[in-house]
Amino acid sequence: MQKFDVIIVGGGVVGSAIARELARYRLSIAVLEKNRDVCFETSGRNSAVLHGGFAYNADSLKAECCLEGNLEFDQVARDLDVPFHRTGKLLVGNTDEDYKNLEKTLEQGRKIGCPDLRLIDRAEIDEIEPHSGGKFALYSPHSGIMDPFQYVIGLAENAVQNGAKYFLNHMVTGILRDGDRLYQVQTTKGNFAAKWIINAAAMGGAKIAEMTGFLGYENTGGRGAYIILDKNTGDKLKLPIYPVPNNRYMGVHVTPTTDGNVIVGPTGDETTDLYNYGVDEETIRYLAKSASIVWPHIFRSDYIRTYSGNCPKWYKDGVLLYDFEILHDESVAPNVIHMVNMDSPALTSALPLARRAVKILVDKEHPEQNTQFDPTRKGITRFSTLALEEQQRYVRENPDYGEIICRCEKITKAEIMQAIHNPLGADTLTSVKYRTRSMMGRCQGGYCQMRIVSMIAEELNIPLEAVQYGRQGSYLFVGRVRD
Repeated sequence: MQKFDVIIVGGGVVGSAIARELARYRLSIAVLEKNRDVCFETSGRNSAVLHGGFAYNADSLKAECCLEGNLEFDQVARDLDVPFHRTGKLLVGNTDEDYKNLEKTLEQGRKIGCPDLRLIDRAEIDEIEPHSGGKFALYSPHSGIMDPFQYVIGLAENAVQNGAKYFLNHMVTGILRDGDRLYQVQTTKGNFAAKWIINAAAMGGAKIAEMTGFLGYENTGGRGAYIILDKNTGDKLKLPIYPVPNNRYMGVHVTPTTDGNVIVGPTGDETTDLYNYGVDEETIRYLAKSASIVWPHIFRSDYIRTYSGNCPKWYKDGVLLYDFEILHDESVAPNVIHMVNMDSPALTSALPLARRAVKILVDKEHPEQNTQFDPTRKGITRFSTLALEEQQRYVRENPDYGEIICRCEKITKAEIMQAIHNPLGADTLTSVKYRTRSMMGRCQGGYCQMRIVSMIAEELNIPLEAVQYGRQGSYLFVGRVRD
């Protein structure tokens, strides 16, 4: 049985942020992630927006952490080599009721301290984004867009660089406490022990809470479906455009990605089917119709993919929770912290939330600082973004940069190789996709997918039949037709 000072259950954005913050101290840290890579669930299936914080109650932890995370993200993105643009955001409206609601949102944002929020008219909308719908808008200049895959992977890889250990494909099945205050954590691939447990399991968080004696919690999911549009639409959208918020649902919006695509969505349905990511035709039509109100440039010929995600919704004794909660009660379970209700804006708020959770442990244990902690991480260089002279130098130093594997996104063999041999040991096709953008172009892997599968099998010395697409059990092949 492997023993650690701290075990984090869940390697999504919050769990990986906690791992990185804990790595600032001389602690042994294990992250137990049930999937074969990080960001396979909520953290990688969202709108990829850096929120401004104005949409949440002024006295809430969501507002506090979201604003804090927003204001620090330029430095975070530089440190972790995460694609990020502070584009701003528009919330557009057309009716008198819309205007009143935007005035309320503006007032709320100012109470929170969100900088430079203002209401603008159609003339100023045209200056910012002439392709937007709406007669007026609330403009949030400090909102932005990021690559969520690179952010979560960056947090995780930086934690590993600083001493944390990730155990992928390790689903927690039980937690027991022995007499000397150590917790034994049972997983599908062996048992672990630790003095501290931090539950960042998101969709499975209520089950982990129950394992440690925190009763009365249950999880459902807030399901959001999306359409991804081709890059030829990207020049018509400079920033995210939202409708006027309806209660706690932000509505179907359009968001440019850091790579030039446009995302349309999400829906906002509550579900108990937490791992069903299909998107049906009726939903696709609904998304296009709804989003066209705020951005009338959605055409079926530009659709290249759909996806969906579920954000965790927590109930306590049957009552839906709305705010983040960092749950710690020594009388129930000493040295256990639960990250409760980590739905939107957890992507923006992850590091502020992590600091608050880690402070609970640090205030009790007083661990020694890790003086060797390095906050920076270098991602895989995008060959296609380099100047010609730099590309020529890269090819001279490594001829694999001279071979294009993914034609749509112009991803080279060298980039694929780096993704296969990633620091986390993730071994799926989706792991390569999230690290390089291969298979994310117009053909969605139609030309390059089989070549990448062959490279994974060869580099990891496994049969082709053993290569999986993403989640556990997603085998691509069942056997050979002929030798």
